[in-house]
Amino acid sequence: MRLLTLFCIGLLGLTHSHCGGSGNTSAPLCDTTCLKDTIRFVADHPTVPMVAIVPNECRPDTLLWSYDGLGVLRKISLKFILKKDIPLQASHTRCIFDGNKKAWLLFNDCSTGRGYQIKLPFDKRESISIRNKSINAIDPKFNIDPKLIAYTDQGNIFVEHTQKGTLTMMTFREELPIDHDHIHEYIDSVNITSQRIWVRIKIQNKWEELEKRIDLESIDK
Repeated sequence: MRLLTLFCIGLLGLTHSHCGGSGNTSAPLCDTTCLKDTIRFVADHPTVPMVAIVPNECRPDTLLWSYDGLGVLRKISLKFILKKDIPLQASHTRCIFDGNKKAWLLFNDCSTGRGYQIKLPFDKRESISIRNKSINAIDPKFNIDPKLIAYTDQGNIFVEHTQKGTLTMMTFREELPIDHDHIHEYIDSVNITSQRIWVRIKIQNKWEELEKRIDLESIDK
């Protein structure tokens, strides 16, 4: 029901947010003092899928997502699923929708720059999933195709197509002691498209450029 979305907007005082912004990774990536307004994203889709982060006492508190006709407003405590209270701002938060099937919420911790990704299925029978070693294009040194998301497991970088669900990876050749609260000590920059993964990374205390040709557009899941 369209009334569901309108009710949520009126009740929570939601404000629209546009992705973007830049930051200095040697200092706080963005303002850590107070999240004042609800961060809200709406998809260009007939059922108007939406995702919102509602603050409480200057910190992100409740995560909401739904669409017209779903019949339920899904919600969960952000601090509960992250196991910690992290500062964030709309300028360093993005959302990628796959119609009304699912949404990927991407954000970076304003204090450390650590990247997070939360997969939000709209079907209430499906559970959410969380990654806290994410390589988000929110960081100004990371250039990633808007349809793609990237993350690491210390020894590899993984790239996933958000609509197709296809996944590929590139190895770093060894496991690296990457601290994602200080990621640029090991991963300086990345450039990722559907055809190419490029990373400038520190291996055995030397900066190297690794590259791999891929084809995420033509691979079927």
